[in-house]
Amino acid sequence: MAPPATSLVFTVRRCKPELVAPAKPTPHEFKQLSDIDDQEGLRFQIPVIQFYKYDPSMQGRDPVRVIREALAKTLVFYYPLAGRLREGPGRKLVVECTGEGIVFIEADADVALEQFGDALQPPFPCWEELLFDVPGSGEVLNCPLLLIQVTRLKCGGFIFALRLNHTVSDAAGLVQFMAAVGEIARGASSPSILPVWQRRLLDARDPPRVTFAHREYDEIADTNGTLIPLDDMTHKSFFFGPTEVSALRKFVPHHLGKCSTFELLTACLWRCRTIAIKPDPNEEVRIICIVDARSKFNPPLPTGYYGNGFAFPVAVTTAVKLCKNSLSYALELVKKAKNEVNEEYMRSLANTLVIRGRPHFTVVRAYLVSDLTRAGFKDVDFGWGKPVYGGAAKGGVGAIPGVASFLIPFKNNMGEDGIVVPICLPAPAMEIFVKELDGLLKGQPEIGNSKFIISSL
Repeated sequence: MAPPATSLVFTVRRCKPELVAPAKPTPHEFKQLSDIDDQEGLRFQIPVIQFYKYDPSMQGRDPVRVIREALAKTLVFYYPLAGRLREGPGRKLVVECTGEGIVFIEADADVALEQFGDALQPPFPCWEELLFDVPGSGEVLNCPLLLIQVTRLKCGGFIFALRLNHTVSDAAGLVQFMAAVGEIARGASSPSILPVWQRRLLDARDPPRVTFAHREYDEIADTNGTLIPLDDMTHKSFFFGPTEVSALRKFVPHHLGKCSTFELLTACLWRCRTIAIKPDPNEEVRIICIVDARSKFNPPLPTGYYGNGFAFPVAVTTAVKLCKNSLSYALELVKKAKNEVNEEYMRSLANTLVIRGRPHFTVVRAYLVSDLTRAGFKDVDFGWGKPVYGGAAKGGVGAIPGVASFLIPFKNNMGEDGIVVPICLPAPAMEIFVKELDGLLKGQPEIGNSKFIISSL
């Protein structure tokens, strides 16, 4: 792991935030979100960051101006994103398409891209300066749905940082919008994939009918104060290249041999993290996987659909079982949870959310992993080529910080393609996590188990 350039300090000069509205008049109407979109667990802002190198062929072109103009033109197609979110009866969320626009910040930093170091990965230095939280802009209701800051670097490169209200789009939907901005920035007159609203496709049935258990929405009291405290949080990123993944695959028994890298890493992270935070051995712990369900529908959701199209299936076991058993035990649970998601599961999920008042997924003793390796952030091109880094800006984001991790595609400084995972844990737990993970990667998986059980009993 190359050390991130967290000690790097630089100054960012920002212009006054402005609103970028659609370049042409757009309809004033009210558009309902789907019953999947407006659940409590998506009512937060998701940050994304993209780093772009200087490109001599773009000499004389200003990324701030190019992107600002492309945004205004793209918002003509994606005009709901220029509106504001309102809450109706039964906490139902509706976008009022007001055409007011999104927040845009022009900025300059006295730093060059190479100063960030070879391994561009979260946590990023001076992060709050690169995506400035404009006072009053970050609420879920009655606020802009997007905030974008474009920061020029002194080397001629730039940083594109974005914050999205998660209720209106998931990662796939956001990348679709960003790719459209990129196409228009490069000269297209309209996006190659036109946006599709059709949120009713993911609404509950009438009358609602629940056919799955949906334990991801269990109501659990946090009796032992096991929600992670937010003070003393350490952010670290871990790289999993071909060597690390094949080291972990050695623990996969023959009958689970066809597991995906996502399933393997999720099982590994869940087990190491549980050992690290030392819950009571007999308490239930849970892993929540994010599963994109777009292709699970028959017919699939239309190309261009940019709403939230995923589920949060969960696997539940006790801490002692998870930590005492081998990695394959966790892996089997992860696979089973993921495979549960199909069209009927999504229908049942929408119904559960409506019946129960759009609850938050359970966060008590829970850990959530989302795979961004195929989301496409790394392919977004505004004319300066693909980003050196593109994707989640930090680990632990969400309505409940510290609960989520993202798998981000990454090339390390030796040119190896792999996955980087930002982890957010209290400092003492992070030390244990690092030891556990090292043990697994060196082929010594049983190191931490006995310690974990002794210290908890």
